[in-house]
Amino acid sequence: MNCIIFCTFLQCNAEKQDFQIYPGNIGKRIFNEISKVAWNQWIKKQTILINKKKLTMENVNDRKFLEKEMIKFLFENHTLKTKNDTSFK
Repeated sequence: MNCIIFCTFLQCNAEKQDFQIYPGNIGKRIFNEISKVAWNQWIKKQTILINKKKLTMENVNDRKFLEKEMIKFLFENHTLKTKNDTSFK
């Protein structure tokens, strides 16, 4: 049976992650507060950022940038992205 949590990003009950997918305290918070659906939305956004800004995960500054963007996206933006959000196009 799938575990259901209150997803702070979606602001509703949704399926919890199967395991902690990100390290450290941020990872614990994601595991406890962010659903699979919300995490998949972040992965799409992350892919766009990596491609648009030509980021590389070998570069420490690029990884730090993505982590900051992830925190903003998941925890500071408590509204769903709409079709008017050009970052998803």
